[in-house]
Amino acid sequence: MKRKFKKIAIVFLIVFIAIQFYQPKQNKGYTIDIGENFANNYKVPPSVLNSLQKACYDCHSNDTKYLWYDYIQPARMFVESHIKNGKKELNFNEFASYSNRKQQSKLEAISKEVKSGDMPLSSYTLLHHDAKLTKEEKEAIIVWIDKTLNSTN
Repeated sequence: MKRKFKKIAIVFLIVFIAIQFYQPKQNKGYTIDIGENFANNYKVPPSVLNSLQKACYDCHSNDTKYLWYDYIQPARMFVESHIKNGKKELNFNEFASYSNRKQQSKLEAISKEVKSGDMPLSSYTLLHHDAKLTKEEKEAIIVWIDKTLNSTN
């Protein structure tokens, strides 16, 4: 039994080491068209922008700030999956390229997700504690979005 366990452990170790060589392209350094950036098209208060950047931008922008453990597989594949899905849903760096209707819809969705606590994902904040939004930060985001949506209608 010990021998079988040892073989399984060795195979597991070899597979673990081998998958470390698979490193998907990082979500950094993409050319960002300043004209399409969210913050350049809306008068976002610095505190609200800071809250959005710390809680949302790693998965919803073209520039993720990776932590050391984000480079270790299989966690890396999990992180890249979050980023891919996040950017497909909303990309702050490409926000201005959305139609006005889509921009309003995205702002409403951000407000709803923040209000309900569905975003940022708990699986993300588990390892990125600083991404958790305080009650005050959530309120500031929601109030700013409401004002912004009311001024465009």
